[in-house]
Amino acid sequence: MIRHLVLFKLNEGVRRDDPRVVAGVKAFQELGGLIPELEFWECAWNISERPIAYDFAINSAVADKAALQRYLEHPAHQAGVAQWREFATWVVADYEF
Repeated sequence: MIRHLVLFKLNEGVRRDDPRVVAGVKAFQELGGLIPELEFWECAWNISERPIAYDFAINSAVADKAALQRYLEHPAHQAGVAQWREFATWVVADYEF
């Protein structure tokens, strides 16, 4: 199994209630039911107020590297990424467990 973690930081001046952000969150919330390669899917807003904390997180799992690649290339994933590019930056970690 591969764990796929993504942490998002909203760009300066962008708020959670921005309509673009609301739409981006909705797009990612729906991915778990749209992409068959996803064995596990959760996403949520950060609750920490620490200044180093990121704003939004995705925690997911896929079976192997081939499944990860299919997930990354899936049109629904690509559409969500395109939305988030407009208002956030992110970091990714993929590891086997």
